[in-house]
Amino acid sequence: MKEEVKGNRKFKKGIVVSNKMQKTVVVKVERTFRHPQYDKVITRAKKYYAHHDASPLQIGDEVKIVETRPLSKLKRWRVVA
Repeated sequence: MKEEVKGNRKFKKGIVVSNKMQKTVVVKVERTFRHPQYDKVITRAKKYYAHHDASPLQIGDEVKIVETRPLSKLKRWRVVA
């Protein structure tokens, strides 16, 4: 399945943490960075609502999401794989 990408859209990789909604999954994306003052590596996580209407995803699945047009109040991402 080849996806056509318009422009320069952002991709993120994360883990499904909720699949209770219809056609929507919640994906947790973690990022690591070094603290500017204390020089310690810190991990931060953020949750994204992503549209998904193909085969059902299970909690714990690793998925790739891509930025898209606003689909609802909170959904601005779409599951790619």
